[in-house]
Amino acid sequence: MPEQSVLNLEELRVRPVERSEEQGHRQLMAAHHYLGFLPKIGETLWYVATYCNEWVALLTFSAAAWKCAVRDRWIGWDFHHQYDYERLRLIANNSRFLILPDWHRPNLGSKILSLCQRRLANDWQERFGHRLVLLETFVDPQRFQGTVYRAANWSYLGLTQGYRRTPQGYSATVSSPKKVFVRPLQADAQRVLSRPVLQFPYRKGVPKIMLSAQQMRSLPDFFLDIPDPRRAQGRRHALCTVLAIAAGATLCGMRGYKAIADWAQSLGPKARERFRCRREKGRYLVPSESIIRDVMIRVDPTHLDRSVQRWNQASGQHDTTLAIDGKTMCNALDQNGHQPHVMSVVGHHTKSCYTQKKSAPCQPREIPKS
Repeated sequence: MPEQSVLNLEELRVRPVERSEEQGHRQLMAAHHYLGFLPKIGETLWYVATYCNEWVALLTFSAAAWKCAVRDRWIGWDFHHQYDYERLRLIANNSRFLILPDWHRPNLGSKILSLCQRRLANDWQERFGHRLVLLETFVDPQRFQGTVYRAANWSYLGLTQGYRRTPQGYSATVSSPKKVFVRPLQADAQRVLSRPVLQFPYRKGVPKIMLSAQQMRSLPDFFLDIPDPRRAQGRRHALCTVLAIAAGATLCGMRGYKAIADWAQSLGPKARERFRCRREKGRYLVPSESIIRDVMIRVDPTHLDRSVQRWNQASGQHDTTLAIDGKTMCNALDQNGHQPHVMSVVGHHTKSCYTQKKSAPCQPREIPKS
């Protein structure tokens, strides 16, 4: 550890934390950051800043906030873009920044941020298969003023509304609003994120639709005639509500039970009411991940597919052209040991999936041994 003197900032280095160093990273974050250690969940990268091979600072970049009013306005997002995973994954949140004790020096923090910004997009591409176009962070004004971010050319957008994420969605009362800062990683970040349809190379697969209030209200009606496979005792959520939320999340780009459950938890009170969620003690409750998984595994897929088709026909716009896409389910086998092949028909304008059908079975491919 050097004496309290000015450092040669040109000797600073920033790099991702290696697997063998992760335990040390966790311990230092837990010991010295006021928010404690943040585990790796989803797309997350840990960085370490070094000076003459000594650790100086630690940083964590993770998934962006699901919604943030001042950020969304700055980008140009409306309700059509909220909860759009394809867009949100182009943003990373600087969720932790810790300068280790005895290493606080003038301009050190802004220099570390600048070095991290230069390499982060390429590191993200290499690790997760897609680039980033924007960084965000939230600063507690009761503790900090965000000076280090301003010095690193981040833009201050305003304050959050002050609601906290909870297991039930969001807190009912305002706690401590946070300052919101953003840093574009490319000059056209706002234009890229706000386009009606994401362009390549930023888009993966077929664009997903976003639900209007009327579409949310109508979804449960199309699942009312599906037989409930659950026992009558202990049903906490109506089947039509569980299926409508699962369908809505999937239409908005969510994949997997956890992503669907997280999307459900992020719904506000008005959206929960539109999906006819159960009301208890003045709050609308959404089904948990385990309930969604249980229902989706046990419900009759034929009935489910028929209901989704009816909703598409009633709610979709008229598509002048359709795209047909086929995929072989490589990790699935039917009762005869064959790989199922699924064909999908997708509208070019609405991006709605009109139908999905399982085609003739395919024999599993034999992989030659080297």
